[in-house]
Amino acid sequence: MSELKWYVLKAISGQENKVKNYIETEIKRLGFEQYVTQVVIPMEKVIQLRNGKKVPKERPYYPGYLMVEADLMGEIPHIIKNIPGVISFLSLTKGGDPVPMRKSEVNRMLGRMDELSEFATDLEIPYVVGENVKVIDGPFNGFNGTVEKILEDKKKIEVSVLIFGRKTPMELSYMQVEKV
Repeated sequence: MSELKWYVLKAISGQENKVKNYIETEIKRLGFEQYVTQVVIPMEKVIQLRNGKKVPKERPYYPGYLMVEADLMGEIPHIIKNIPGVISFLSLTKGGDPVPMRKSEVNRMLGRMDELSEFATDLEIPYVVGENVKVIDGPFNGFNGTVEKILEDKKKIEVSVLIFGRKTPMELSYMQVEKV
């Protein structure tokens, strides 16, 4: 009975998808599907502003790394290492044996992927302190305000809005405002 474990593969950053496709194609061609069962690129959704529009985009969560579920017997490590764009398996020593990930790490990374695909969590902060914004969502929809603080950890911004002639600070998510 073969033993499937998850390994981390270092690849040339920016070529993750190419490497994934190469591995899958090569394994299929050689008929080794039972030895290499999954190739995963943990992705995160980010929101980027393009021409003033918020565009969800996926990008690798760990650029330059892929996760491979494989039984690294016989030729398998060799085949994978010879794939264009692959640098090496993650090992404890340079050129040493590939180190399998612990179950908890795998679950965390795969779980993290589910989480990340559900929420565009890591929004690129498209605003700067002092910038004028318009509230487009919530009770103050239509009000203009100024960005006072960027709350990185909460993925929010503090905007002071002029309400009845008084500046009132409020925490809003990036999605609730737009540039004026």
